[in-house]
Amino acid sequence: MDEQPACNAAPSGDMQSIVGGGHSSGNPDLSYSPPNARNAYGAGDGDGNALKKTLVNLVPPATVAVIVLFWAFGPRSWIDNPWSIVVAGALTTIFVQALEWFLERHEGWRLDRREFATDLFYVILSNTAISWASSKLAEDPLKAAKHSLGITTEWAMQLPFILQVALVIFVMEFGQYWMHRIMHDWRPFWLTHAPHHHITQLNAMKGAVGNPIELFLISLSVLALFDLPQAAEFCAFNILGAVSTFAHANVRSDPPPFYSFVFTTIRHHSLHHSVKYEDTRCNYANSLILIDRVLGTYREGESAIVGQDERKRLSIWEQFIFPFQPTIAWIKAKQGEAVPAAN
Repeated sequence: MDEQPACNAAPSGDMQSIVGGGHSSGNPDLSYSPPNARNAYGAGDGDGNALKKTLVNLVPPATVAVIVLFWAFGPRSWIDNPWSIVVAGALTTIFVQALEWFLERHEGWRLDRREFATDLFYVILSNTAISWASSKLAEDPLKAAKHSLGITTEWAMQLPFILQVALVIFVMEFGQYWMHRIMHDWRPFWLTHAPHHHITQLNAMKGAVGNPIELFLISLSVLALFDLPQAAEFCAFNILGAVSTFAHANVRSDPPPFYSFVFTTIRHHSLHHSVKYEDTRCNYANSLILIDRVLGTYREGESAIVGQDERKRLSIWEQFIFPFQPTIAWIKAKQGEAVPAAN
């Protein structure tokens, strides 16, 4: 990894010394390629093992295909129910989480009770408070402005279903890409995002872990400006959730090029979570790695060791207050200066 240049120039400000990545050049090479010594598909390289490996690698694209088929042809009573996306998202997460038990990628990422409890807390937080805040503070005002200005995208309603889904995916991902990239380029935004990079292992629900401010910012989009059927939106949300879940999961699956060229995989995203701060500044797309390829921020590789600040794991409380650490440190310094003056 150390021989390859970072995807972007270093950000302005002494960010690393405060919140992440101030590691010495003596750190070991943390790049990673899928293990050969531990043949997870069984001893030997027979046709049976090769077939099993192929089937395992096809699990992510097969999951996406099933999701598309469900939302395109499922019972209307299910598709039209506003709770259907919640159920579908939960079932997708449970499925990928279960795969970690049978198709473990790294033993060091094995889920324990503490990690599971933290991950579950953030999944619930994202689907309740963060979702509510995003709807009330962003989507509803945007919809109101759209109606008051007479903006319409009736053409989007005439598109074939699969193109409607693709449109939603692109609109969501393009916005998230730039928000994510800004978070790595500008210190105030990095302070909100850094807690997500302090996770020391990747698991199926880890995509939801982070400071609430970041979770709100990354949820913002202009999708409310488009007129689209609910089924297409829910299908896209379900696909994005599934791809992101696989991209964070401790699952031994390396999808074929027709999938990994377009969608983010655990290989792409684990590299983004590398220990060295500069090595995190690539592969920004949460689910649509194609955007990184087009905009020049894609980087090949993988990392088995993830984290920031000497891989310090943060508690939920520490994750919540992390963006305010510089302010807290400044106040404490001022208080420390005031005490001798008073004496």
